[in-house]
Amino acid sequence: MELHQTQPDNSTRASLVLVMGGALWGLYWIPVRFFLDQGLTGPWPGIVMYCAALIALLPFIWSDRQTLVREWRNLMLSGMFTGAAFSLYSISLVYTDVVRSILLFYLTPIWGTLLGVLFLGERLSLTRLAGLFCGLGGLFVVLGGAGFVPWPQNIGDWLALASGICWALGSMGLYRVNRISISGQVFAFVFGALILSLFSLLALPEQALPSIAQSEAIRILLLALLSAFYVLPMIYMTIWPATKLTPSRVGLLLMSEVVVGIASAAVLSGEPFGLREFLGAALIVSAAVLEIVRK
Repeated sequence: MELHQTQPDNSTRASLVLVMGGALWGLYWIPVRFFLDQGLTGPWPGIVMYCAALIALLPFIWSDRQTLVREWRNLMLSGMFTGAAFSLYSISLVYTDVVRSILLFYLTPIWGTLLGVLFLGERLSLTRLAGLFCGLGGLFVVLGGAGFVPWPQNIGDWLALASGICWALGSMGLYRVNRISISGQVFAFVFGALILSLFSLLALPEQALPSIAQSEAIRILLLALLSAFYVLPMIYMTIWPATKLTPSRVGLLLMSEVVVGIASAAVLSGEPFGLREFLGAALIVSAAVLEIVRK
């Protein structure tokens, strides 16, 4: 009886935290582009922030080290996908427009709904089907260029699209395996992102080490350490709710990033935001609204 009384409260609290975490993600492109302007190209903006976050995280996971060792298989599984999503999304912000990166990543309602239906036994209702069509319609509009062919136009588009799929897979793992501490899951998330980013150095068209003067390197290192105070709360506010909510709801509530990200990019980035981007955003957000109405 007590479980039924506390579960809705936990679900509501997790939903509110996730909305706030999504808003922080909406501004995440700013530190990525900042480090890019400092000369860190390709995956390097993410790499320096991941390293700083891992250093700051060590005191929080030290007491759980035995549990982390015992649950390394589950950590590796969840960290592999959520970390890949984090890494691919960060790198996509370097190679494509902010708005395109955000919208392509936040097609997660499509992938989350499909995974929920296939693996969690969720029902595919008419409303949910309409949401899927809205999401696919948004994908068609956002990726439609001059010839209106819905195909990624650059490597950043591909990475953003792949990051959304990886996050849907990873959030399903977080939902199904939630006995690991939140700090442990955050560690797996960031560590997975770091590993994939390091491997991406072999595939992306960037030099292995950026050419930065020693004095600049020290300054960038200090700024990277400060970034942990932004990155870690943002991740905690994403991982903890993902252990309490289904993948479809996680993807939908994170739509707060779409609102904050598009608004901030339109004002601050100087990148184009026209009718196509507006229509694509409206369709993708409509997919979220339809799912929320269904609930």
